[in-house]
Amino acid sequence: MTVPTAGASQAPDDIKPWPALWALMIGFFMILVDVTIVSIANPSIQASLDASTTQVLWVTSAYLLTYAVPLLITGRLGDRFGPRRLYLIGLVVFTGASFLCGIADQLPGSGIANLIAARAIQGFGAAMMSPQTMAVITRLFPASRRGTAMALWGATAGVASLVGPLLGGFLVDGPGWEWIFFVNVPIGVVAYIMVARLVPTLPTHAHEFDWWGVVLSALGMTLVVFGIQEGSTLDWNGVVWACIAAGVVILALFLWTQSRHRGEPLLPLALFRDRNFSLANGAIALVGFAVTAQFIPLIYFLQTVRGLTPTESALMSVPTAVASIALSPVAGRLVDRLHPRVLAVPGLLLSGLGLVAYFFMMTPDIPILWLLVPAALVGIGNSFMWGPISSTATRNLPPRDAGAGSGVYNTTRQVGSVLGSAAIATLMSSRLAAALGDGSGAPAVSGEGSSSLELPAALHEPFSTAMAQSLLLPAAVLLVGAAIAAFFVAPDYMKERAAAAA
Repeated sequence: MTVPTAGASQAPDDIKPWPALWALMIGFFMILVDVTIVSIANPSIQASLDASTTQVLWVTSAYLLTYAVPLLITGRLGDRFGPRRLYLIGLVVFTGASFLCGIADQLPGSGIANLIAARAIQGFGAAMMSPQTMAVITRLFPASRRGTAMALWGATAGVASLVGPLLGGFLVDGPGWEWIFFVNVPIGVVAYIMVARLVPTLPTHAHEFDWWGVVLSALGMTLVVFGIQEGSTLDWNGVVWACIAAGVVILALFLWTQSRHRGEPLLPLALFRDRNFSLANGAIALVGFAVTAQFIPLIYFLQTVRGLTPTESALMSVPTAVASIALSPVAGRLVDRLHPRVLAVPGLLLSGLGLVAYFFMMTPDIPILWLLVPAALVGIGNSFMWGPISSTATRNLPPRDAGAGSGVYNTTRQVGSVLGSAAIATLMSSRLAAALGDGSGAPAVSGEGSSSLELPAALHEPFSTAMAQSLLLPAAVLLVGAAIAAFFVAPDYMKERAAAAA
C-alpha cells in the first residue's frame, strides 16, 4: 500500500472535498459559538436559577475545562478510529447535552448543578468534534489547496467567537436563556445528517495507544486549566498556585515520557521539528488569548458606562463579524498563492490597531457610532489572521498524524483562551483598584460575562479609563503574535513551485 505524503490528498475519487468541509463546519461553528454565547446570558441564568456568582461562572468554566483537557487524546483517537466516526459521536453527545442544558431547571435536584453538569458533558462532546475538522481538511485537500480550506476553518473560528454574544443577546432578550441551548438541537440534527452523507470514511491507522500519556496529559491539563480558570475567583490563593505548579510538573513528566517512548507516543514530538507548525501554535495561542480577553472589558464599558442592553452591546460587534465574513473568502483565495506571513502579520497588526483605537475612544461621552470604527478594524484583521495561521500549521503534516497535530493545535488555542480570560480579569481588577481607589461603587469583575449594572456618573470616567487600559493587554499580545508570524517560512509546495519556475 502506498503511504500518502504530507502534501497528498486521501479523498476517494467520488468524494467532493468542499461539500464535506461545509458539512463539518456547521457543527464546528456551533461548538465554538457555545464558548462565548453564555457570557451574555450569565445574569439571566443567575436570576432564573437563584445561583451565586461563583456557581454561574462554572457554567462556562465547566465547558472550557472539559473542552480543553481531552483535545490531545481525541485528536489521536480520530487517527485511530477515523475522524468521521469521532465527529459524529461527539456531535450526538454535544446535541444531547445541549437539550439537557435547556431543561436543567426542570430536572430533579438543583437547576444550577444540573446545568453545570450538562455543560461539562457538552464540552466533552465538543472536544471529540473539534480536532476532527482540521484532520479531515489535512487528509482531503492536497497541500497546494489546503490553505483555502483552512482559511474557511479559521474564518469559522473567528466569526463564531463574535457571533456568540450577538446571538446570545437576541435569545436572552427574546425567548429566554434556555434557547441559547435549545437552538443547538435542530442545528445538531442537520449537521449529523450532512456529515453522515457527505464526509467519507477515511483510512484509519493502527496506532498503539499510549495509556500513560493519556493519564499524564489529562491530569496535567486538568490541573493547569482549572488553576488558571479559577485563579481570579479564588483570589490566586495557595490552592490555585499549587494546582498550576502540580500541573506544570506533570506535563513536564508527560513530555519527558513522550520523548523516550519507543513505540508510538500520544504526542509525536517530531511534529515540532516543522518550523511552521511550532510557530503557528505559538501564534494561535496568542490569538485565542487576545480574542477572549478583548471582549470582556468592552462589554463592561458598553453596559456599565453607556447603559446598553445585552442585545445592544452585542450589536456593537456587527462590523467585526461582517468584515470577517466578507473578507475571509478573499484571504482564502490568497493564502494558497502568497507567503503565509504576508497575510498573517498585517492581519494581527490590524486587529491590534483596532484595540488601540478602542483605548483612545472609550470615553463616557464619545458618540456611540464612532465605536463601530475600531470594531471594523478588528474584523478586517481577523479575516487575515485566523486562516493563514491555521493553514500554516497543517501544510506539512503527514496524513497519519493529522489528528494528533490537530489536537495539539486546538489544545494550544483553547489554553490561550483560558489564559486570556484569567489574565484580563486580573488586569481589570487591578486597573479598577488604581482608578477608583478602594474600588467602592464599582461592579465586581469576573472572567466571564457582565450585566447591565448601575454605576454613579462620577465614576464613569475612571471606570472607562480602567477598561480602556485593560484592552492594551490583548493589543500587546497580538503584536507579539505578529512578531512570531513574521518568522513563518514558505511551505514545501511553494518552494517546489519556485524551484520548477527557476
